[in-house]
Amino acid sequence: MTLAHATSDRATMSDASPDVVCPPGEAGASLARVHETLQALLPIGDLAIYEAGGGAASFLPPDLLRRAHITVVDIDPTQIANNRYARTKICGDIQRHRLPPASIDLVTCYNVIEHLPDVPGALERFAEAVRPGGLLLIGAPHPFSLSGLVTKYSPHWFHVWFYRTVMGEKRAGTPGVGPFRVHYHPLVLPQRLAAYMARHGFETVYERVYESPRFPEMRTRRPTLGKIVDGITNLMNLALAHRTNVRKGDYHLLLRKRAATAFA
Repeated sequence: MTLAHATSDRATMSDASPDVVCPPGEAGASLARVHETLQALLPIGDLAIYEAGGGAASFLPPDLLRRAHITVVDIDPTQIANNRYARTKICGDIQRHRLPPASIDLVTCYNVIEHLPDVPGALERFAEAVRPGGLLLIGAPHPFSLSGLVTKYSPHWFHVWFYRTVMGEKRAGTPGVGPFRVHYHPLVLPQRLAAYMARHGFETVYERVYESPRFPEMRTRRPTLGKIVDGITNLMNLALAHRTNVRKGDYHLLLRKRAATAFA
């Protein structure tokens, strides 16, 4: 996770009572739209879902989780040990791990892709695993937002300090708890991801860049700091003539594999 994604953004799940806590602000509104689109496009009945780098939490709605065989692959053994809802749990590298071809209805890669040095390798594994008509959901921080730029060009110790000191998350940086180190491969821009996956037979069905949930969290947890940061970002947006909004720090990208596609 990056400065835009701390441990509190992640919903905890359990076998007995799966629970999803949506992130605040625009992030939650966009995620709700993603959930609606998934419900409309996924088949009725049992599902096969692959959470790539899913760790110990999920952003999917409970009704999908209840009727799905969920496979989680994560490189962190602590995250895998803490996972309580996946039927298949694998400690492995999503950039290399292969699932059976055309075996998955939905692949999710949520707050993970920014940490990968080999994004093309991971995307090719995803494309191979998704069935024709199946879906790929990517949620990630935008690398050219304020939070993305700060994360990319500041040392990892600063990220840990920020979460522990500013956001009050005392376990930040301990085993299995973010923030995790980032790479920001050039491909992680949403338009580049969409173009790359189009070459593998995927079409975009939903895309939105939205305000990072860290901003409403700061306004609630640290109101004074939130006002200062809002003032700074307002000045930055004014200097940029509102050509972009530096608070738009995260995105959802939902792609569907065309039914006639056979991965080569």
